[in-house]
Amino acid sequence: MGFGLRVLNRFAGLPVVDRLGLRKPAEQVLYQATRTGFRTIGALNRGFSATQKLLKPARLPQSRAPELFDLAPSDEQQMLRDTVQGFALEQLRVHAAAADSACAAPAELLQQSSDLGIALMGVPEELGGVGSERSAVTNVLVAEALAQGDLGLAVACLAPSAVSTALVLWGDAEQQSKYLPAFVGEKSPAAALAVLEPRPLFDPMVLTTRAYAGGGGYVLEGVKSLVPRAAEAELFIVAAHLEDQGPALFIVESSTQGVSIESEPAMGLRAASTGRLILDNVRLPASALLGDAEASVYTNCINLARLGWCALATGTAQAVLDYVIPYVNERVAFGEPISHRQAVAFNVANIAVELEGMRLLTWRAAGRAERGLPFSRETALARRLCADKGMAIGNDGVQLLGGHGYVKEHPVERWYRDLRAAGLMEGVVLV
Repeated sequence: MGFGLRVLNRFAGLPVVDRLGLRKPAEQVLYQATRTGFRTIGALNRGFSATQKLLKPARLPQSRAPELFDLAPSDEQQMLRDTVQGFALEQLRVHAAAADSACAAPAELLQQSSDLGIALMGVPEELGGVGSERSAVTNVLVAEALAQGDLGLAVACLAPSAVSTALVLWGDAEQQSKYLPAFVGEKSPAAALAVLEPRPLFDPMVLTTRAYAGGGGYVLEGVKSLVPRAAEAELFIVAAHLEDQGPALFIVESSTQGVSIESEPAMGLRAASTGRLILDNVRLPASALLGDAEASVYTNCINLARLGWCALATGTAQAVLDYVIPYVNERVAFGEPISHRQAVAFNVANIAVELEGMRLLTWRAAGRAERGLPFSRETALARRLCADKGMAIGNDGVQLLGGHGYVKEHPVERWYRDLRAAGLMEGVVLV
């Protein structure tokens, strides 16, 4: 791809181009190449293979429900939350601005995140992980803590664990033994859960990506949008409408014929290196279908992903609050801190009130999911509140900083851009 661009640039700079009247066509070719990016094949695949034979799928048991209704994290959860939060503030926050400008997360930072063992918590011990029980609340706390450092980098770090979590929850013995060992190794693969499609008013229950039965397996056609780390991902779980059945999830290796990637940088989440996943007559074996296309599997996947986005929005909103409080106390105007003005003080207080509502609704929905209770209604409420109030908090943060909120010297403008994703993104993360 780099060689192709160099050739086109050199050709466009030749004097003979003007003499032959080829300037406009050459500029058009260059424009198209840089606007859409070269379409590339998927990342080189490591060749997933089973390291052990499973007689049955390995599942994590549900977390034990407390005798009394209590949303307070346990001592173990609080310790884990503090550890992840320390990593987020000391590492993610420091690299966030550079990653946003480069539209890519530093490789060493992603490796540090992997070394932290976030993905291992969701993999059962018999498959090489460290998980002893399934806890949606713990996963929500981890996502929220990571997002306090930076939402875009948090998405980049959490994207692979969405795939491993889906395999643990719904994969059969063959799928688990083939793919999960890679996620517990020294260098876990880049992977992504691809649900969103590039069209207005996207509804995850009405998919235009299609899957047809044929040749003893399935054929996938369609496009997925804003897939994190798409160019380097080795494995995808793709949502597609299975003919005569409905929405379903499919395991797609990046080296499969017909899989290609286009760069798709967005307004926010730039550190997540988002791209388009293009599926052109992609032929998959019958074993690629996840969860036997059961309707409950796909519904739970969407709800758990939305809870993940609620947690990310809550963490970033907390970062906004933590940043504006010292700012308004230290910023002096007309001889006194601007926090002495009622309008400013009430605005900061309102951020805190809405933030607690976002957090409690998210924890409540996660608590019901953890106990195996219906949680679709609670997830819908959390999603609506976090989408609306998350964007409002980002906007208020920019307003409270005034001119400083509009420049990249302060991180609030980046958080504002990232928070807008909470209301439109589907998939990507999974708790």
